[in-house]
Amino acid sequence: MRLETAVHSRAGLLGNPSDGYFGKTIACLVGNYQAMVTFEESEFLSLQPNPECDPFDFTSLAELAATYGGQGYYGGLRLMQAACKRFFETCVAHGVTPKGPNFTARYTTDIPRQVGLSGSSAIVIATLRSLLRWYGVESAFTQAEYPTLALETETQELKITAGMQDRVIQTYGGVMYMDFDQALMTGRGYGRYERIASSLLPPLFLAYVLDPSDSGVIHSDVRRRWDEGDQEVRQAMRTFAGFADTGRAALEAGDYHTFSGLFDQAFALRRKIFGDAVLGAYNLRMVEIAHAHGFPATTSGSGGAIIGVLGDEAHNTALADALQREGFQFVRVAVGPEYRWGEAVQ
Repeated sequence: MRLETAVHSRAGLLGNPSDGYFGKTIACLVGNYQAMVTFEESEFLSLQPNPECDPFDFTSLAELAATYGGQGYYGGLRLMQAACKRFFETCVAHGVTPKGPNFTARYTTDIPRQVGLSGSSAIVIATLRSLLRWYGVESAFTQAEYPTLALETETQELKITAGMQDRVIQTYGGVMYMDFDQALMTGRGYGRYERIASSLLPPLFLAYVLDPSDSGVIHSDVRRRWDEGDQEVRQAMRTFAGFADTGRAALEAGDYHTFSGLFDQAFALRRKIFGDAVLGAYNLRMVEIAHAHGFPATTSGSGGAIIGVLGDEAHNTALADALQREGFQFVRVAVGPEYRWGEAVQ
């Protein structure tokens, strides 16, 4: 018995970062990159490290230092371990007994690391989805509950700071509108998630940093200000959420002009509230290049990547060349597939 489950990377479009503040967002799956988890029946239950992401053998101390300096100290093995533990405990809480043969689990991924394309959550979600299918208990959970399970795996098991948006889009796929209404989130543990037809999106580009290890991490005080009731931050989060509503209406009306303009408004507000040090020099430079070539763009999350709306082919090529000349990666977004609950994900 063999099972393969793929989960793609993601990009936030509008509403970021209000998902962490009971707001609203629109995000899309980025089909250009994916994490794949493979289960194969075996005598013992075994979780195998990825030789590139979880290296244990090195040719020298210098190679070890270079490897961990470039990709950090944590690969995907711990994500699979935490997902398995959380899955079992959640099944027990639901009165479900997972029954099935043991397996050997492996993962591969080509999602760029440390640039905010949700490579970690892709591994978690692919592992959890594999477990649901392997043990045949998918009917014990709803698709709306599933992102919460994935989030708890990272926040409670691994103490990773994370938000719900990434887990929702990587659970549903395609393009999603998400309303993280406070009453819903506190009452039932998940928000209101509605699908937007992928065909409504204009052509998009993604740009990201090739060597994110060169940039430092500056922590924001926005959460503290929110908790203290800072009215500027509270109003900003309402405005970010409003971008998602306006953007959805624009997409449904085929109004790409309005939709595109919201990207620039979102970036300007994020820069005002979070400051240049938090956004980082790379994000600022990528957006600056996009704007210099007449393209709307904003950060696609909290890492070293931006998202924008493409134009005519001559300008697209000029933008790609300009970004690549300064060492950034340029990608034309292929929107990922929709994940239907109860169907195999390949």
